[in-house]
Amino acid sequence: MIIKSEAIVLRAIQYGETSLIATLFTRSHGIQAVIAKGARRPKSKFSAYLQAGQVLEVIFYHKSTRAVQTLSDASYHVKLDQLRFDMEKIALSSIIMELASQVLHENEVNESLYIFIKNILKWVNDQQEVTKSIIPYVQLRVIDKIGIGLQPDETNSTDESDSGYMNIETGTLSNQSTGAESILLSAFQFTFVKELLHSNNSTLLKKKFPKNELSELIEYLDRYIRYHVEGVKPRRSDKIFDTILNPPL
Repeated sequence: MIIKSEAIVLRAIQYGETSLIATLFTRSHGIQAVIAKGARRPKSKFSAYLQAGQVLEVIFYHKSTRAVQTLSDASYHVKLDQLRFDMEKIALSSIIMELASQVLHENEVNESLYIFIKNILKWVNDQQEVTKSIIPYVQLRVIDKIGIGLQPDETNSTDESDSGYMNIETGTLSNQSTGAESILLSAFQFTFVKELLHSNNSTLLKKKFPKNELSELIEYLDRYIRYHVEGVKPRRSDKIFDTILNPPL
């Protein structure tokens, strides 16, 4: 069967002497592994396209009995040049794409998540500066779109000086701890998450966190994901981003 679809390149690895195997998040058929034969040759039409973070139109031959499909054609759906040349944006988009890979199963179609990932990659590409404070926003939107989103307790205090709990077992954000897997958030973290759950205001993505609180919040949300999604392991791309921002002396 010949399939034509929008697709986000999640990653690509070398295969043999001249080919690439790319993992694509397709809009119509979910996660698909495809082989681009001869993609590493200088004149290959695939060499420019199969870059992580690029949003493509692809055509591939699909057989249900094969784990890796054959890529026939590719072209840009949205060309995101900054995700090819800006190291901070490359590292940040890598975290986003690895997160998508963690929560999706092969062939699982999730168009809502696909559209979100495509739009957030475009947003990252177009910003003058990016920071890691976008990651909790992405984590919260991703878990919502796979059906395990955090739900705010509407009886919460509105006092922004209050801390509160992320209740992992019950999936709630509350002033009260419920269950053994509850994490006490700082007042800043608690307010930040509440605001993200209620708003899409992009100014929230540029807030400055107190020391260590951003990394803590990202880890707390990862713990939430690992609790609810089987088989999720710690991401390697976070360390790459931190190394780029804080290179060893």
